[in-house]
Amino acid sequence: MRDGEASETALRVAMQRAAHQLFDQPLVFRGPLAVPILGAGEEARLRADPTDQRTPFALAFRAAVVARSRFCDDLGRAAVARGLRQVILLGAGLDTLAYRKALPADVRLFEVDHPATQAWKKRMLAAAGIAIPASVAFIPIDFNTTSLAEGLRSGGVDLGRPAFFSWLGVVYYLSADTVLETLRDVGALAPDSEIAFDYFEPAQNYSAEERPGFTSLGKQVSAGGEPWKSYFEPAALGAALRSEGFGDVEDLNSSAMAARYFAGRSDGLAPAGPIHFVRARVGTKP
Repeated sequence: MRDGEASETALRVAMQRAAHQLFDQPLVFRGPLAVPILGAGEEARLRADPTDQRTPFALAFRAAVVARSRFCDDLGRAAVARGLRQVILLGAGLDTLAYRKALPADVRLFEVDHPATQAWKKRMLAAAGIAIPASVAFIPIDFNTTSLAEGLRSGGVDLGRPAFFSWLGVVYYLSADTVLETLRDVGALAPDSEIAFDYFEPAQNYSAEERPGFTSLGKQVSAGGEPWKSYFEPAALGAALRSEGFGDVEDLNSSAMAARYFAGRSDGLAPAGPIHFVRARVGTKP
């Protein structure tokens, strides 16, 4: 991300969630505000050439985006059902969870993001006529300069009570040290706190078929000022999570996520490649 500018990747991901609503049936992720928040111009851009949405890489990329959104929605609802009343979106981008009335009114939702991206989102919400509920608070944080605990404390999060964290599409853009520091901060929070996030395996783990698409996407995001910076081996990351206080860790690769959410489809929509989806809960055993 360039200084003072909103995240280009946040828009790219939001476009994928919207494309899913427009072009895929049945829906894996239901996002009734995914199209409206983009505005008429971006919707027209998506509809202009539907064939662009059906290439093998477009299908795999879109599937990964909507799979992780569904994954977090499911986990967030389960966390609220067991009593958590703080939901925190780290790197919220144009996520619309707070505006879909998907959570009970007594749940406090905190959107954490870079200040420039947050200001842009507020403009997009206003332009789309989407009201911001009183239960929502915005916390501007640059993860490269401010620790998570410091930012949350200053933003009004009660660090003595458990919280559910959604951290989607962010890990790749941070250094490994920053990622591990953030996980350390969450691992030190109240027992039953939980985090869901995604990450990439190292480039050498890509198959020959996967490499061209991921290489091209990596070049695009780097050209936009948001290069990928971190990759993790699953076993090493799992060990790091357990050492930081997470007793219950689930790591799903793209094949496992495809089996969970995309079984029986005939349209080619399914995640693929070296992306992983993690759920980790503080101080508990499976």
